[in-house]
Parts: sequence; C-alpha cells; structure tokens
Amino acid sequence: MYICLCHGITENQIRNCVLAGARTLCDLRGQLGVATQCGACEPQACEVLDETLQNGIVAASGLEGRELNTAGHV
Repeated sequence: MYICLCHGITENQIRNCVLAGARTLCDLRGQLGVATQCGACEPQACEVLDETLQNGIVAASGLEGRELNTAGHV
C-alpha cells in the first residue's frame, strides 16, 4: 500500500528501511523522502515505523514485551 503519494513510497519500503536501521521519522525522511512534501503521510508513516519497530526489531533483538516509541527508544 502507498503511504506517501507525493514520492510514491510504499509501506514495504518503509518496513525495509526500518529493518535496515532507520529508527525515527527523521531517518525515514532522509533515506526515503517520506513526509517531506505535503506531510499528509506523516501519521501513517509513523504508524508503520512504530509497528515495524515493535514487531520486527523487537522480536529479533530479544526485547519482547518492551515498548518502543517513534524515536526508537525503549
């Protein structure tokens, strides 16, 4: 599904970017350009970021049960 229509950024691209090391919206902006034009996608981009951090990074790192926020902090 497309998250950022201005730049054609998909949910999968955001997930892959997070799995490759992005931890903040600022990281996603710099690496993908998401939420840099009209900004309407920012809430959805943050939602995908948080979900991926919790489901992808946390499970892989052994931090299950600990909550991460959009900034990537436990």
